[in-house]
Amino acid sequence: MPRARPHKHVRKGAPQWMLTYGDMTTLLLTFFIMLFTTAEIEGKELQLILSAFRGSLGMFSGGMTLSEGMLAELGQQIETLPAKERGDKLAKAVEKAVSIFQPEVKSRKVKVTEDERGIVISLVADAFYVSGSIELTAEGMQVIDKIGRFLREPEFEGNLIRVEGHTDNVPIPPSSPLFPGTNWELSTSRAVFIVKILNEVHGISGKNLSAVGYGEFQPVESNDIEEGRAYNRRVEIVITRKKELS
Repeated sequence: MPRARPHKHVRKGAPQWMLTYGDMTTLLLTFFIMLFTTAEIEGKELQLILSAFRGSLGMFSGGMTLSEGMLAELGQQIETLPAKERGDKLAKAVEKAVSIFQPEVKSRKVKVTEDERGIVISLVADAFYVSGSIELTAEGMQVIDKIGRFLREPEFEGNLIRVEGHTDNVPIPPSSPLFPGTNWELSTSRAVFIVKILNEVHGISGKNLSAVGYGEFQPVESNDIEEGRAYNRRVEIVITRKKELS
């Protein structure tokens, strides 16, 4: 009588290579979803969110894992993130500024941006000043008049306004009849001159105004070429974030 053949043992479940392949596919899918999601977030908002994790994960400096107290601190940081409503109002204020200064923006004489300081209206000095002078040209006075009217809008009531003067790195000749001083003095004097106009002509409270001169030490372009030096000679009117836009 023939002996029964032994049954071959069949392993249940998926083969091991399929498990590895499935894990890899899932990880790739997660990676691409993460890329897509972060692409929809504004750069500054993403940096603000990631700053809550700085130093707490291995991918950041320090190489530490989660430690005691980090979760509570993270919760506090997330609670202090700007509200969406506030961000929307700030974005609308930037759009409004771009609309008001559209001719100057188009001709690259004025630049309206938003950064960690707040709303920044940057004036190219060569377009609105006599070279080496603190006096505004007629066109410069018209632009400052626009800025004054813009700053009197109700949403900026109580916001601090800081005027920042900047120059290139070319020293002012000692014999200059227009402004016999240094780049420090020129940048500061230009900022003070605009602050006085905003206060005395447009009625903006002095307690909300300040002037500062940075001289040549905060360039936005290279001082090695004339075009870069031209952009470094600028005055920036900063509507700071110290008080929430209402």
